[in-house]
Amino acid sequence: MQKRRPLSPRERIVGSLGGLTIVSIGLFLVGAAANHSLQFLYLLWNLFLAWLPLLLGMALLQVLRTRLWSSWLPLILTLLWLLMLPNSFYMISDYVHVQDVVRADLLYDTVMFTSFIFTGVMVGFSSLHLVHSELRRRLKLHVTNACIAIILLLCSFAIYLGRELRWNSWDVLTNPAGILFDVSDHLIHPLQSGDMYTITLSFFVLLGSLYAAGWHITDTFRRY
Repeated sequence: MQKRRPLSPRERIVGSLGGLTIVSIGLFLVGAAANHSLQFLYLLWNLFLAWLPLLLGMALLQVLRTRLWSSWLPLILTLLWLLMLPNSFYMISDYVHVQDVVRADLLYDTVMFTSFIFTGVMVGFSSLHLVHSELRRRLKLHVTNACIAIILLLCSFAIYLGRELRWNSWDVLTNPAGILFDVSDHLIHPLQSGDMYTITLSFFVLLGSLYAAGWHITDTFRRY
């Protein structure tokens, strides 16, 4: 009998996150059947978007094996990755919809939302970890940490743009002038846009602390 090839770390990560995704979809289907409603169908779409940065990050790492990061293909993949990464963390804001409609069991819906949100965030952090590891091989530690902090700050601001101003990732490509006008208007009138700073900074603190804790925990276990 032929011995099975052991799974690579990347395959184990994708398999684990795939399992969480299946659990989330299963919870949605049970809730939809119990309530005779597809009210929260958008969670499936949001989770699909959350997976894109991980797939892009894996493609980027594959390309970096044979090309310099400064060449055109890795740069395009990096920009696309950065453009889609906020979608993973944006799912945290989906909690605002838990009580949008009267359903059979609020507690069950909370569990379902948590499953989707946790999976989306884990996918996002896994993607960020891949890119972070590649940066550490090429840059000094303090420069790498600064890059990750800037990325998380941009993601936090993007969550504000998506939740409060209703912009999507692809609007950066289809309507960049509209986004620039909207953002500049909020920057010019900061007193009228206090929630922009509050939401951006609160998400930055949350994402930064969670990612830092996860990085140190995995790094500690790796040393055992």
